[in-house]
Amino acid sequence: MQKNKTLKGLLAVSAVAAMFSTFGVQAQTSVSSSPSQTGTSSTNPNQAGKTTKEGTMDNTNSTGMENRGNASGMSATGASASGQSGASGAAGASASSAKLSSGDEKALKDMAMSDMAEVATGKLAQSKGQSAEVKAFGQQMIDDHGAALTKVQAVAQAKGVTLPTDLDAKHKAMSAKLEKLSGAEFDKVYMAQAGVKDHTDTHKKLVADAKKIKDPDVKALADQHMPVVEQHLKSAQQMHSAKSGTAAGK
Repeated sequence: MQKNKTLKGLLAVSAVAAMFSTFGVQAQTSVSSSPSQTGTSSTNPNQAGKTTKEGTMDNTNSTGMENRGNASGMSATGASASGQSGASGAAGASASSAKLSSGDEKALKDMAMSDMAEVATGKLAQSKGQSAEVKAFGQQMIDDHGAALTKVQAVAQAKGVTLPTDLDAKHKAMSAKLEKLSGAEFDKVYMAQAGVKDHTDTHKKLVADAKKIKDPDVKALADQHMPVVEQHLKSAQQMHSAKSGTAAGK
């Protein structure tokens, strides 16, 4: 009986020990799993932080790409604007150097020829003329038509027109005739030919050419020539009439 009690006592102690052992294992398991959960929870914030960081980087990269895209777009716009400006500039240059019409070229060449002829015969009047009036008229031709010729040459160069550099046959013949004369005879022929006839012809050409002129620069030249030629013609007619009257009186 005593052995049975002792055995029962041992079994009771073993049961209690087993219960404590089981409780300890469970407690250890609970404690072990708790840090794990805590760690997991800690990992999640880290992961969230990492995600947020990555998201920020992604957003930054995206913004950078958008900025680069915008910069690229601006660059393209600038290039487009530059291209349009260049095209406009090229169009303007092309328009400025566009080939003149045949009528405009003729007007330029006619003005150049008359200016050269008046300068050439004006120089003859300075060297061969007898009266002070004729010499003064010759000097006026050199000054006025010389200045006009400079303007014609400038416009012709801008428009790509090649002007004559020598007198035509008609004006060469007139100059050759005047070179053989001197004194009062020279004065009479000079005023009749270079003064009256040549300015009359020049005036007619200006009127005819003006009807065909399209280029504004050439038109401006013709408009500038017109009053000068008219004034020269009027003076030449008066002087020629005076010379002819004196010659007739003799």
